[in-house]
Amino acid sequence: MPKDHGVQATQAGESVEELKIAAITALDSTESGEQLEAWRVGFLGRKGRLTGLLRGLGSLDIEHRKVVGAAANSLRGELEALYEERSKQSKSSQAPVGSIDITLPGRRPALGGLHPSTQMIREITQAFNEMGFQTIEGPEVELEKYNFDMLNIPANHPARDQWDTIWVDSDTHNDVLLRTHTSPMQARTMEANDPPIRVVVPGKCYRYESTDATHEWHFNQVEGLAVDEGITFADLKGTLYEFARRIFGSQRKVRFRCDFFPFVEPGVDMSIEWNGNWIEILGAGMVHPKVLENAGYDSTKYTGFAFGMGPERISMLRNEITDIRHFFSNDLRFLTQF
Repeated sequence: MPKDHGVQATQAGESVEELKIAAITALDSTESGEQLEAWRVGFLGRKGRLTGLLRGLGSLDIEHRKVVGAAANSLRGELEALYEERSKQSKSSQAPVGSIDITLPGRRPALGGLHPSTQMIREITQAFNEMGFQTIEGPEVELEKYNFDMLNIPANHPARDQWDTIWVDSDTHNDVLLRTHTSPMQARTMEANDPPIRVVVPGKCYRYESTDATHEWHFNQVEGLAVDEGITFADLKGTLYEFARRIFGSQRKVRFRCDFFPFVEPGVDMSIEWNGNWIEILGAGMVHPKVLENAGYDSTKYTGFAFGMGPERISMLRNEITDIRHFFSNDLRFLTQF
């Protein structure tokens, strides 16, 4: 009985069916990408076995040539499909770059952390939260009205010279600026709420000034405000004394001295005893009656106190940091110490 045309051997001695069996058997035994590539070259390459079979078709008569040629081309498509499928499987089984090698010894994973300024802000606000203060935030791009005017700092007030203001170009307003302190939130909070008020306001501030070891053109502040009937200077001292004990230790000594801020009267600065010296850590005072009245409060009925501090400066004391610029340099050697 004559041989089936689909498996008829060429003069090269190999039939389509024999080549198919050999190719699939060889493919099943490949274990690596290199072996898979060698298989492709050996069977489907320009000098591969399937190409050799096709070149031997010229020895067949025209009828057998058509049948064997069609079977060989069909086999090529089948082998190419098998190759693509195996290639995808090989790539998916390879470990991606940066994956964990389970054969290596255990290593502590790299973890991120909070910025030291953020850590200190959270510690400060937590201390006041536990004393009944609410944490709120406000805009960094502010209006002159809230940054100065409502805080008893009108345009001709000499105290404006204390703030080197960064003004913002605007097509619709000529009074837009980057806030120079967090105190505008005193005016905004009182304008929007009736007493009693007890808030702390953390946030970024900006001033157009030279930088050095103790000054930056951008920095954080934490503002505090309490307004109610019957609030006295004793409440201010007691609150800030408790804050100092929570941040610097229960035995920390504090000192209050007179100071001037246009939005409080009287004004004070508070210092702590640190390594035998007195170091100022914040400014404070009783809310000026004009500030209360600008917000629509009756200054004969309500009183309050306010305070402001720089968390970077407090962190510098606690962690013996000598240059405030470290907080904004993005140097991981510094940041990872906290």
